[in-house]
Amino acid sequence: METVPIQMPDGTTVPVRLVPADPERSHRVRPDMPRPVVVIVPGLGIPGGYYDLFAAELSMRGFDAAICELRGQGDSRPRPTAASTFGYHELVSIDFPAMFDVVRTRFPDSTPYVLGHSMGGQLGVCYAARIRGRLGGLILVASGTPYFRGFRGAMSPGILVGSAAMSLTANVAGFWPGDRLDIGGFGRQSRTLIADWSRLARTGRFEPEGADIDYEERIARLKLPVLSISITGDDVAPESSTRHLTEKLPNSEVTTWLQPERLGHNGWIRSPASTVDRVAEWLHDR
Repeated sequence: METVPIQMPDGTTVPVRLVPADPERSHRVRPDMPRPVVVIVPGLGIPGGYYDLFAAELSMRGFDAAICELRGQGDSRPRPTAASTFGYHELVSIDFPAMFDVVRTRFPDSTPYVLGHSMGGQLGVCYAARIRGRLGGLILVASGTPYFRGFRGAMSPGILVGSAAMSLTANVAGFWPGDRLDIGGFGRQSRTLIADWSRLARTGRFEPEGADIDYEERIARLKLPVLSISITGDDVAPESSTRHLTEKLPNSEVTTWLQPERLGHNGWIRSPASTVDRVAEWLHDR
């Protein structure tokens, strides 16, 4: 594994972790079948290093892999402060292009596929909407939207009220103090990022602060192969939540799969074999 640090305009350093395919198992590149590179985008509050085992499993199956740390998380420095104003739009319009340039330079013969976990899947969809034809496809694992109507029972009003409270707290404090409150395991975050997430929870629409395009309209026009994996026992992104995200992609070829093991929202990352089996099968069919 090699790590390439990237400096963002606000001075934040964001590392990209590169994991080449096992040379004895790597898939030969042909003009009609370029080799995939699976670009992993973490969930909110989850450090990139947590996905090392998953990336290693992909490498053992012959796939190049990369892990893109989200700004302000994991090994990214410094942590968000009141001066941090990045949200969904900045991440997909500034950070992602820089990180994908590193991936494409390191794996020039491979076609990038975004594997987004939780919020990482939401960001992956928004990034795909910006660049359209430059991705091989999207793999959404335990990734839906936090839209409150996508949840059943008491969780629905809880998400509506909770998301608004988080946004208010972040605005008052200048950032989301997740390192102190430890609510949801989100960690310390930019207030703009939390505001974008909260707006999505309330409205069900991607309308990030500072957007220069209509993300909803662009997402609806996407024509990409998509694999959406729901995890049994996942209360954070149940099937109804993942369905709300894939319903935004009416022109894409969406394949769904329910991981039968009760691994919850994050357990599949450290027990990757069966999930990688399904990802590999899907990639081989492209």
